[in-house]
Amino acid sequence: MAQSSVVVNDTTLRDGEQTAGVTFTAEERIAIARALAAAGVKEMEVGIPVMGPEERDNIMAIASLGLPSSLMVWGRMSEPDLAAAASCGVPRVNLSIPVSDIQIRHKLGRDREWVLATIGHFVRRAQDLGMEVCVGGEDSSRADIDFLLRVLEAAEAAGARRFRFADTLGLMDPFSTYKRIDQLRQASDLELEMHAHNDLGMATANTLAAVLAGASHINTTVNGLGERAGNAALEESITAMHQLYNIETGIDSCHFPEISRLVSIASGRPIPVNKSIVGEAVFTHEAGIHVDGLIKNPLNYQGVAPESVGRSHKLVLGKHSGSSAVKHAYAGIGIALTEFEAKAMLARIRQHAVSTKRTPSTDDLERFYLEAMPRASIQS
Repeated sequence: MAQSSVVVNDTTLRDGEQTAGVTFTAEERIAIARALAAAGVKEMEVGIPVMGPEERDNIMAIASLGLPSSLMVWGRMSEPDLAAAASCGVPRVNLSIPVSDIQIRHKLGRDREWVLATIGHFVRRAQDLGMEVCVGGEDSSRADIDFLLRVLEAAEAAGARRFRFADTLGLMDPFSTYKRIDQLRQASDLELEMHAHNDLGMATANTLAAVLAGASHINTTVNGLGERAGNAALEESITAMHQLYNIETGIDSCHFPEISRLVSIASGRPIPVNKSIVGEAVFTHEAGIHVDGLIKNPLNYQGVAPESVGRSHKLVLGKHSGSSAVKHAYAGIGIALTEFEAKAMLARIRQHAVSTKRTPSTDDLERFYLEAMPRASIQS
């Protein structure tokens, strides 16, 4: 059963930076952490301490900011990873271990019993070092369900507070995600965190399905950064939970454009113009029927209020425009067109759009009017 509220654990500074070719400077990491905290993100996964002294220094710099967000670091279930994590002064650690048979056998060269024993050992060790533990189930989506339930039982018995269900290869759909998270929810009182990858384009949908099935926490990244096709996007997941299910996250969606631009610049990854929520073109309208409807009442063609995510509608003129949009655009520059004049301008605008592959500027509109109106007046 879906929670009335969900905790977002954003992993832009960990899994997001694992995007091939992406590296954040120390200053960029601090700026991203500050921006996420200002937006109301309650938890952040901020790095992998065992990577080395520079990574640990960056993590400790974020920890020293005194942000209202709780911080988590990531490590494997090994002594070096745990020691490095404990040295950073961060209260929570995700200790990851493969839970699918293929990875247990062919990545670790171990068996299921070894995994269960390792979980028990390292969860207790982390607690002895003063850390709260999330057990990260790598490749959970390919794990045998009966064994996965034993993993949760072992984690809970050892004192872990959370289990991260990782669809590491992005192979699930919303239906299988819901079924699996529901099975775990029914069997365990642990916090459940969904970690979705986007290899089949369903990371956000799978994240929502997990929430509806009872996940208490979700992982996100800004702009959907992450390994291969990325993770569930922060801006998509939060907007969908607010819009569709009225689920509280404590996050102010009006911060999304600012955070998205910040991460785009820091990562060197441009935001696709049609990227949902934050893409430049997603609240831009050209088609005549849509523009006419929006002018009459925005609710005619408004699924998400752009103001709720820090955006606004933008009407542009092009090949698919209609006379209502032309009148509206010319009114904006102080020229009131008759219906006849609007149709004359529309023909000129369409010609311009086809030949130049761009929308006309204000100067273009004024020039079209001056060029066409004398002839239009004679013909009328």
